[in-house]
Amino acid sequence: MKADAQASFFENVYEVVKLIPYGRVTSYGAIAAFLGSRGSARMVGWAMNASHACPEPVPAHRVVNRNGLLTGKHHFGNQDLMQQLLEQEGAVIEDDKILNFRELFWDPSRELGY
Repeated sequence: MKADAQASFFENVYEVVKLIPYGRVTSYGAIAAFLGSRGSARMVGWAMNASHACPEPVPAHRVVNRNGLLTGKHHFGNQDLMQQLLEQEGAVIEDDKILNFRELFWDPSRELGY
């Protein structure tokens, strides 16, 4: 993938992530599917890892893997920060997994409806 295409994909990911409502979470795969790149969940993860460089805040803590695991927690500087942010928004977490994941799950394809 060319650098400019990757940058454009990352920007599209960030725009979707900014739409995740407070107290809700989504998965890397759900974002990839919404963007028409169903097999690009890992690329969404790369975008989340680079989101700290964005001029506007990106709530990357609201993006987890398809099982509700906090797989990106190592990219928050403090190992507990992702969990703390999610718990402040109502997530119940045990052993790096959101126990109420289904209840909090936000599917951009369904919720945004376009």
